[in-house]
Amino acid sequence: MDYGILVASAALYAMGIVAQSVAARRAGNQPGVGMKLLARLVTDRLYLVGFAGQAGGFALAFFARASLPLYLVQTASSSAIGLATVFGVLVLGWRLRTAEVVTLVLLASGLVVLAGSSAPSVADDLAPSGVLVLACVLAGTGLAMFRAARSDSFLLPAVLSGVAFAVVAVASRSLAHLDLLALPASPLTWLMVLAAVLGQASMAVALQRGPAATVVTTADATTIVLASVTGITALGDRVVDGGGPAVVLGLTVVVAGVLVLGHRSRAVTVAGEAG
Repeated sequence: MDYGILVASAALYAMGIVAQSVAARRAGNQPGVGMKLLARLVTDRLYLVGFAGQAGGFALAFFARASLPLYLVQTASSSAIGLATVFGVLVLGWRLRTAEVVTLVLLASGLVVLAGSSAPSVADDLAPSGVLVLACVLAGTGLAMFRAARSDSFLLPAVLSGVAFAVVAVASRSLAHLDLLALPASPLTWLMVLAAVLGQASMAVALQRGPAATVVTTADATTIVLASVTGITALGDRVVDGGGPAVVLGLTVVVAGVLVLGHRSRAVTVAGEAG
């Protein structure tokens, strides 16, 4: 059941990636960065469709995090770029290039290795000091966005988006096992919401400046690494006995596959031409 939720989550994320990137490109000839850009984008129906996909993907991933480790949930979510490529083949008639076939096989293999190495568990509660650390990371990310706004590079906003979404992942892993009615009373819930808004704003800036697939996969890779390490070291994410090397191998393969496939992806280019 949990694995089915992860697949559905990745499919919604894939839809959101394409829709949001096209909307961000359409706003590219208008001034504004960060929150100003995000405020303008929320009036675009296509962006809202993409946001709905992202929100739906997050909601499903949130429930999966109640019992599955972060390293598995985040790598499964990152497979959205692979699903976008598959969508192009099945619906848009693309012909897969050899490099894309190899990368998709490696990506799927890495996910299978991680799924076989994961041990379901409920996350440890974050201590107040852990919540403070997350708050400091988020504050630092917000300050860094002011610096990113002064440059034309997409790389820093993309990485900062990944950092913010890693905060979202860590916070949600700690919250997912709680009763839904108890969430509004937890400071960690509001920290998670702030991190999600900052992540979206940073992503909007990066998408406006750089190749959408590269932006998304850079953010994904950042989130995977930070969230996976934090999950294992601070949240009690478990690995089957003797599965440590397999997890490291699986993570390495998936991160590499995501970055390579993102660099070669045609999903956003075709969508942009159609729009």
